[in-house]
Amino acid sequence: MKRLFTHFRRRVLLQVPTRVWVGAAVLCLSHLPATGSTEAMAQRLAYLAKRSNPVRNTYLNTLRARMQAGAIASAASDEQRLDPMIQQAVEWLNAGASEEALRGFDAWESLAQRVSPGLYEHNHYLLKSHQALCWLRLGEQENCLTNHTSASCLLPIQEAGRHLLRRGSEGALGILGPALERYPGDLSMRWLFNIASMTLGLYPDAVPEPLRIPTRTWDSGADIGWFPDVAAAVGADINGLSGGTVVDDFDGDGLLDILVTAWGLNDDPTYLHNLGKGRFEDRTQQAGLKGLTGGLNMVSADYDNDGDLDVFVLRGAWLGGEGRIPNSLWQNDGQGHFEDVTHEAGLFSEYPTQTAVWWDFNNDGWLDLFVGNESSARNRHRSELYVNNQDGTFSEEARSCGLALSSYVKATAVADVDRDGFLDLYVSNFDAPNQLFRNAGIIPGKPHLRSFQDIAKQAGVSDPIHSFPCWFFDFDQDGWQDLFVAGYQIKDVGEVAADYLGLPHQAEKARLFRNRGDGTFEDQTTLMGLDKVLHAMGSNYGDLNNDGFPDFYLGTGDPDLATLIPNRMFLNQAGQGFAEITTSGGFGHLQKGHGIAFADLDNDGDQDIYANMGGAYEGDTYRNALFMNPGQGNRWLKLQLRGVGCNRMGLGSRLEVRVMHEDGSRQTIHRVVRTGGSFGASPLRLELGLGSAVSIESLVIRWHGSGTTQTLVELPLDRCLSITEGQNQWEDLPLKPISFQAGVAHHHP
Repeated sequence: MKRLFTHFRRRVLLQVPTRVWVGAAVLCLSHLPATGSTEAMAQRLAYLAKRSNPVRNTYLNTLRARMQAGAIASAASDEQRLDPMIQQAVEWLNAGASEEALRGFDAWESLAQRVSPGLYEHNHYLLKSHQALCWLRLGEQENCLTNHTSASCLLPIQEAGRHLLRRGSEGALGILGPALERYPGDLSMRWLFNIASMTLGLYPDAVPEPLRIPTRTWDSGADIGWFPDVAAAVGADINGLSGGTVVDDFDGDGLLDILVTAWGLNDDPTYLHNLGKGRFEDRTQQAGLKGLTGGLNMVSADYDNDGDLDVFVLRGAWLGGEGRIPNSLWQNDGQGHFEDVTHEAGLFSEYPTQTAVWWDFNNDGWLDLFVGNESSARNRHRSELYVNNQDGTFSEEARSCGLALSSYVKATAVADVDRDGFLDLYVSNFDAPNQLFRNAGIIPGKPHLRSFQDIAKQAGVSDPIHSFPCWFFDFDQDGWQDLFVAGYQIKDVGEVAADYLGLPHQAEKARLFRNRGDGTFEDQTTLMGLDKVLHAMGSNYGDLNNDGFPDFYLGTGDPDLATLIPNRMFLNQAGQGFAEITTSGGFGHLQKGHGIAFADLDNDGDQDIYANMGGAYEGDTYRNALFMNPGQGNRWLKLQLRGVGCNRMGLGSRLEVRVMHEDGSRQTIHRVVRTGGSFGASPLRLELGLGSAVSIESLVIRWHGSGTTQTLVELPLDRCLSITEGQNQWEDLPLKPISFQAGVAHHHP
């Protein structure tokens, strides 16, 4: 069937005029003016959405399905109908029309058996896989979406997450069972067979032993309690496609709000205002964000140093030549209302991207912006470096600084890896070695610019070749920034199953690099228990149990609807390794995971997790999740920083918190001010776990850019403090705890 699809796209789809498709008129392609207002940006985005051609945009599934009707009707013979019939069925499946797709596959099967038995046999495996997937999707739509519970789609699926409407999973088993008799060693079908059985309560006992995924597969290495998904109960279960997440206090009321995007060309963002009463309220309209559609990711920072958080939205990723869609800079007025100022700020460009990073690379106290674009042999889109002009505008200087990359950039991260006071840049590339750019020095004649030198090879951090999310963090708390990079290449879901089962595979694995402090890194992936196929997209890190050591959560998957694999949580074991707690904590969501934020949304001192769910194809929508921390009993400290010579929110600054425990032992906790990992932004108000501390002896802040080092002593525990650069006192910021638990059922396996 893969050969058939490729043949069809060459021979039939390219016959359709590039500006015409079924049900749509020819559009004028004249360029709209690129002015800077929100209204003008909304108009431009709407224009580009209408103009997007389903011949080239493979994610416009409904239009692509309808395009096949003419090809089917005009076919000169039954044999010639087979190509458009199968393509139409695939598009209906991706569009979420599961029953229509199933009818299409069944019709193709009947016709192919009659007019082309050889073609039918050649494509039998893929046909059965698609038919089973139609039934699985139908089961998800009728149960996990329409009759959603907090236990829906959590692997391994327990009683509270079972399907009440059984026809979808029963239909899938009816296809997969006979297919596995013909393909007994196929791990993809075996994996899906077990999932379908779970949804019906048949796993493990009623699954034949040769097909059964052993129950020990789901064992956790530790248990810090069940984190219930309360998103529906608090009004935060937005149903949409994949996108970005920012959790922060956008209006200065001390409460953390939620901002999410969805990548569909016509999908509005959603701004959820925290009411402080255990609920969120949709204030997208009031925030001025209606019409600012699309966005696969967002990065947040106070770029204009006015004390409130602004947002940069990334668009066009995965679309190749169709991805020439502008990014957006949303300026916050401090009241949670945004204005699109992309053009005025000098940031207007139209390249496909999903990653950017705010950083003060030249230490002038103002945040600059690196944008990693997606380049291929056919579509060259070099990366961009925007230097802050300190007046609300930026100048693009990537070529001058040696950062005009032409690679398929998947993620970016910054850290002062050699502790010389200047931030360095890591770039995760797909199908190419990754790059670590050392901040090397001032460019002669241009004191506001600095040159960068790629030292990835000698530093030992070029792998993995196929990678996606990356971030710096100090996992072992030795004061040096370490690096995590997730692999991103599988043939199909069977390779994930193979990794779980300890079987051979060719999939790309993750890497954890420990910073040696001498300019090189040591690969400690296996030693730390992370030598796994994680296939991650959205990801972030935080401190679930407030022990002072960072943990992390990975949103997994890819556009393929069959990639039903759990999102995965790893608990740091005091820097000695990572224990997987996906099952014990209730984090093993089977839906695609994108923007993730660790944040104390209920102000009780421990971090919760908000996860943006949903896939890429039109029908692959899902409800976002909010996993509430049940409490760990450890101490904590929150810090709201105010830079003076440093950038306003202290982004990039390094902190050392020295605490004493009851037994007299001391611990130093190291943190860098940033929003976290890839594909999701945690609050810039620092949330620090202090373990079993009985006192805070000292806090040392090394303010990034200004060079100021500030030490404060005898800080209070379990408080939120505001600290201004250069002042030896702090201000107490009282935060009232919020109850988000009412009416939420706790489902624990």
